[in-house]
Amino acid sequence: MSSDQPQTPSSQTPWWISDSQPISVPSYTYRQRSGISWYLALAMALLAGFVGALIGSNHFGGNTGLVSVSRNIERAPDSVAAIAARVSPSVVEVDSNSSQGQDTGTGFFIQSNGYILTNNHVVEPAVLSNGKITVKLANNRTYTATLIGRDTSYDLAVIKIPVTDAPALTLGNSDNVQVGDPVIAIGSPLGLAGTVTSGIISAKNRPVTTRSDNQAGENSFINALQTDAAINPGNSGGPLVDINGAVIGVNSAIASLGSNVFGGSQPGSIGLGFAIPINQARITSEQLIKTGHSTFPIIGMSLDSQYNGNGARVTDTSSGILSGGPAEKAGIKRGDIIIEVDGKPINNADEMVVTIRSHQVGDTITLKFMRGKSVMTAKATLVASKATN
Repeated sequence: MSSDQPQTPSSQTPWWISDSQPISVPSYTYRQRSGISWYLALAMALLAGFVGALIGSNHFGGNTGLVSVSRNIERAPDSVAAIAARVSPSVVEVDSNSSQGQDTGTGFFIQSNGYILTNNHVVEPAVLSNGKITVKLANNRTYTATLIGRDTSYDLAVIKIPVTDAPALTLGNSDNVQVGDPVIAIGSPLGLAGTVTSGIISAKNRPVTTRSDNQAGENSFINALQTDAAINPGNSGGPLVDINGAVIGVNSAIASLGSNVFGGSQPGSIGLGFAIPINQARITSEQLIKTGHSTFPIIGMSLDSQYNGNGARVTDTSSGILSGGPAEKAGIKRGDIIIEVDGKPINNADEMVVTIRSHQVGDTITLKFMRGKSVMTAKATLVASKATN
């Protein structure tokens, strides 16, 4: 079982959440009572059940504003139980089988003809070792999946199984999400498929940089939605949905304070989970489905990762500015320090990259930068990177 370790700009240590590990469940022994007291207890239990059923029938029977999520229990349409009942059939467990073992993650149907969106780091072990990707549906049917395409820059992948009637989820609008909005996460934490947790959006536009051990140094940059809904290893690639059941994000990473309370190195949820906004995931998945490849916006400059001052410093090397790229056309030079993008402060190189990749190809951005002691501004129009897979 692998142990992926994404990195964030903060002092906390984030982790990929694709691994599955066994958990133990305590067992209990029930002792049967004998004699008259046992029969009396049974009679009282039956009587209590009859009365409870009668009261429940009278109380809920005439309420037409409720939807049934099981044979005996009814819930309001916007309750966590009702939303989970609608969304869960569209969520799948994704098992990536490689020479190193099996990694477990989550995915969800985005088209009825079997296309599934998940994280790149969920399927990557199988892809790099020519292993097998297996998908288990909510009804326990299992399929071997085909990789359609993957994007390491946004940590997204699309796989497909041979079905024609998959219950695809509705994709929402992550731009409209507000801090405090209630959300629900569904997935397979620790291999426990169909697990539902709830919480709120606790922050937006959180710059998160993650790195997988398998990505040979390639980082993923996420302008993330932050949530306190419990997310654990195995939730990777699962949907984060709003109270309408629409997907607003793809659960991807969690922050950790270090080793967990059980003494292991694999962390659990501390209420800091991060999801890729669905608006970005939608664009990338459409590119992958259409061509098998994807692109992301670039400004055409290399940043100095060793710079410890405020802002993002353009390297002094010959590769600092891409010839003919947006930065050069905007008048940016090697050694300049970017301090703002569209009025948003830039504290370090990772924030600069995340901010650029939160835009789309063709967007024009305003840069504020320092050249020596002078503060200057410029506009740059982003262009597409070379296609990746």
